[in-house]
Amino acid sequence: MTEADKYNGKVLAYVGDAVIELFVRKKLLDTGLTDTGRLSALALSFVTATAQSEAFGCVENLLDENELDIYRRGRNADLSHHPKRQKMTDYHRATGFEALIGYLYLNGEQQRADEILAAAYEKNHGNLKLT
Repeated sequence: MTEADKYNGKVLAYVGDAVIELFVRKKLLDTGLTDTGRLSALALSFVTATAQSEAFGCVENLLDENELDIYRRGRNADLSHHPKRQKMTDYHRATGFEALIGYLYLNGEQQRADEILAAAYEKNHGNLKLT
């Protein structure tokens, strides 16, 4: 049993959300922007349920069967709420995506998580180069 196998999909998503946020913030810093208000606004556009759902759609075909199983574990988690102004389907897909990233992080597979995130957000937000 791995470290990440101890946790349910919601907990994996909780960790994955933080990993995604940090990845996005680091990539935004790499653009040379220094206005923290602008950085925060841009970061928010990457971490909404809609944006994460779209990001997952960009990389779904790059995932192996185990990674897809972890995604489904998070997507199918019993979610007690969802944000106002977000589609429930986007929220579930985003939760699955976060769970996958959290799982990879907890298992020490940060390089794989970074590969997935770079591919997801490069395609999803081509107007802001993230590589």
